[in-house]
Order: sequence, then structure tokens, then C-alpha cells
Amino acid sequence: MLRVIAVVVLMIGLVGIAVFGPKWLMSITDDGPTATQVCDLQTGPCQWKMNGAPWVAELERGDVGDQGQEYRLRLHTRSAPERLMAVLKGESMYLGEYPVPLSQVSSDNGDSGIETWEAHFTAPFCTTDPGMTWRIDLQAHNSPMNELPVKMLFQAEGRGS
Repeated sequence: MLRVIAVVVLMIGLVGIAVFGPKWLMSITDDGPTATQVCDLQTGPCQWKMNGAPWVAELERGDVGDQGQEYRLRLHTRSAPERLMAVLKGESMYLGEYPVPLSQVSSDNGDSGIETWEAHFTAPFCTTDPGMTWRIDLQAHNSPMNELPVKMLFQAEGRGS
């Protein structure tokens, strides 16, 4: 009788690990020891400082195209990376990583020294969650900007939304 109870408890434990283990593992991030501020780009711009330079990110909805809702991402910063890329990652569901190159559209070489970077993109369409949440990570020189103190999120609108 004791063996049967031990086997049942072991089986319940294994099922619990199989069900909750992946979710627990995905909640562990490599953000490091600092707390990351969550910013919803659809409610307004995200602002932060990194390496002493101010950053502002803005997301605007564009037209609805053949592939879905189009967006325009703008970044304003005094930092001067040679190349800047946004990487779309599913926050509510992992659907891969989608690089979005940013182009420098203006540079103020006056007192402010602010550069503006811009990208137009369509978030990939998810058939199971047409309003899924996406995260935008930044890369400079093809390397992730790990010290980014803000997590930029937005909720994509699928086809027909």
C-alpha cells in the first residue's frame, strides 16, 4: 500500500513538473540583477536613460495592409550607434524573433545632438491569439543591448481587428 501511494505521489509530481516546469523556466530571464520597467508603447512613449544618454521610443499605428496592421517605430537618442535594429519577440507566446532594421532619419548636430531612427513593420500574425503581446528589444552593431532598463511592449492587432 505504501508503494502505491509513493508511485501516485511521484506520478503527480512528474505531471506537475511537465505542466508547470516550462512556464517557470520561461519566467526566468537573463535581464540580470536590475529590475526592468515595463512600458506599453500604445499608451505613450517610453523614456529611459542608458549609459548617460536619454532614449525615447514611440510606436504609431499605420495603415492596415495585406499582411495586417502596420506600425512605425521611432527612437530618439543622443547615443550614436552606427547601426540600430529592433527585434520583435512574442511576449505572450513565443513565435520566433523578427529583426526590424532602423534607419537614421534625422540628426541634430546642434546643442541637443539628438538622432532619430525609424522603422516600418507589420507584426507577424498569430492565428491563435490575434491580439497577442509583442516585445521590442534593441540591438546595436548586431549585439543585444542587454543593459536596456525598459521592456517595450505592444499588443498587435491581427487581420480584421
